[in-house]
Amino acid sequence: MLDDTTIEQLAAELDRSAQSRQPLRHFSQRHPGMTIADGYRVGRAWVALQRGRGDPVIGHKIGLTSRAMQLSSQIDEPDFGTLLGSMKLVVPAGQELEIPVTRFLSPRVEVELAFVLKRALSGKVSVDEVLAATDYVTPAIEIIDARIEQFDRDTKAPRKVFDTISDNAANAAIVIGEGDPRFRADPLTTDLPWCGAVLKLNGVVEETGLAAGVQGHPAIGIAWLAEKLAPWGESLQPGQIVLAGSFTRPVPAKAGDRFEADYGPLGVLRFRFV
Repeated sequence: MLDDTTIEQLAAELDRSAQSRQPLRHFSQRHPGMTIADGYRVGRAWVALQRGRGDPVIGHKIGLTSRAMQLSSQIDEPDFGTLLGSMKLVVPAGQELEIPVTRFLSPRVEVELAFVLKRALSGKVSVDEVLAATDYVTPAIEIIDARIEQFDRDTKAPRKVFDTISDNAANAAIVIGEGDPRFRADPLTTDLPWCGAVLKLNGVVEETGLAAGVQGHPAIGIAWLAEKLAPWGESLQPGQIVLAGSFTRPVPAKAGDRFEADYGPLGVLRFRFV
């Protein structure tokens, strides 16, 4: 286990990297004894630095929800991170959102559903309890990014899950819509596993997927997260947004790229990187 001084030092490195847009070398390489718990401690310390500057917590994200991603990361469960106010990007009704690519190091786009809560969830809860505590479910794009380089610049070894978790689960931004009533699905009457999306990049279909790809039902991850947060003295709170996990592969983005995520009956999110 890493000592508190090291945890704070690594959090400060992440903070500087996010501002300078200069990637870091693998923490796991520098600290071979690093654990998953250490990773979460580093991520929380970095979030604390951002909160200290007035950036509020608005929710949480769940990552590594597919079995393939877990196997590739040598982990047997998802991971999670914190959503902050500065990460929330809103697409005005019927318009296209412009996103400055300079706020990221190497952005990638993932298609998800987000749960917006109306009641708190804490500890062990059921899927039915998650649905009852949810105000509405809405289409959401997660833009993931990495302050820690994917492959070591010298050895070319891939980063480990400890690095990703330290990096606030590769969290960077969330894109949601406003103004269109279709963006708000009733969790009790909507067949959430069958909610799907078609993601187009520059007019070409890049990815398609169903929310069933997230552990069979997107609410399963929300229940898992409520239980995982409890040992940290945390819970899911009313008004918070919870990203349930991606049901498409991450699609790299660069300046000039135009994306369209068509969720059918739940509406369309349009955005481009500038």
